Amino acid sequence: MNLIDEFRDKQSILALKKLIEKEIKNPINIMEICGGHTHSIMKYALPSILPKEINFIHGPGCPVCVMPRNRIDIAIKLASMKDNIFCTLGDLLRVPGSDFSLIDLRAKGADIRALYSPLEILEIAKENPNKNIIFFAIGFETTTPMSALLLEKVIELNLKNIFFHINHITVPAPIEAIMDDENVQINAFLGPSHVSVITGFEIYKPIAAKHKTPIAVSGFEPVDIMESILNIVRQSNEETFEVYNQYKRAVSKKGNIKAQNLVAKYFEPCDFEFRGLGVIKNGGLKLREEFGDFDASKQFDCMVLSKNENKACICGKILRGLAKPYDCKVFAKACTPRNPIGSCMVSSEGACAAYYRYSKVNV
Repeated sequence: MNLIDEFRDKQSILALKKLIEKEIKNPINIMEICGGHTHSIMKYALPSILPKEINFIHGPGCPVCVMPRNRIDIAIKLASMKDNIFCTLGDLLRVPGSDFSLIDLRAKGADIRALYSPLEILEIAKENPNKNIIFFAIGFETTTPMSALLLEKVIELNLKNIFFHINHITVPAPIEAIMDDENVQINAFLGPSHVSVITGFEIYKPIAAKHKTPIAVSGFEPVDIMESILNIVRQSNEETFEVYNQYKRAVSKKGNIKAQNLVAKYFEPCDFEFRGLGVIKNGGLKLREEFGDFDASKQFDCMVLSKNENKACICGKILRGLAKPYDCKVFAKACTPRNPIGSCMVSSEGACAAYYRYSKVNV
């Protein structure tokens, strides 16, 4: 049996299901922080096999989804400037701005490129010495080290035509913001796995203790998630509030210290506006002052006047754990992956995209 089959084994899933059914005593609202978990939960139809007392609440762990319209408009402005080559992750291209998206702008002739790896920018810059290469960096702690590594390479190679617009964000800050909202009723968290490879699982201990919420750092496979839910059920029964590391095959207590040091060398915390959550203190990262020559927000005019979000879209409520995709009147009707109104339908980690792809909906 290979590693993947082991964590998708039907008998293991059913055995865990029986244990959860046997041991659960009270309803538990579990927020999965990571959009990857949302997709796994829906793909493997876990809500249909778990007892009704388990309720999944979808969190703000999709970096594309939480980008506010203002930053999308800044990206569009940078991409529309003469002599700029704009580079970012592919999902971001389809998020609607105030008037249109990056993919609409690319269709009009703008040089906008979707990256598989930030390091591709080094070759793009060398091949286009007379162009400004704008790297619109997004993502949680998982992708931040790659942006730091890219900057280090840019400095080593003395490349003068690469600029960074930093939109990196952190996981603990939005969790705190959500838990401080009295309208949200969360009893436990599925902790993000890829993020935790970098940060380590210990980073969540203050949250678990302060808010008395068990946290299970989980892998993405169905057996991973079921094991994590069983731990949450047991912690709930015992009224313990610990951080359980289910994903031991990849996550350690302290995380990747080398990556953390690299990030700290080039970035520092800053306040950051999250879609649906507002401005969160120290929720994001920015380039340190000494690297201002590479900062696109300082080297280019990034002032924009953004329009309000579409009133029909409830992405903000979904990202705060106050609604589910089915609660949206335009879900799978006016809003689809081909014609997204909100960011949660765009991203491969978005909750609306997961429901649309894996749920049986009438469209």
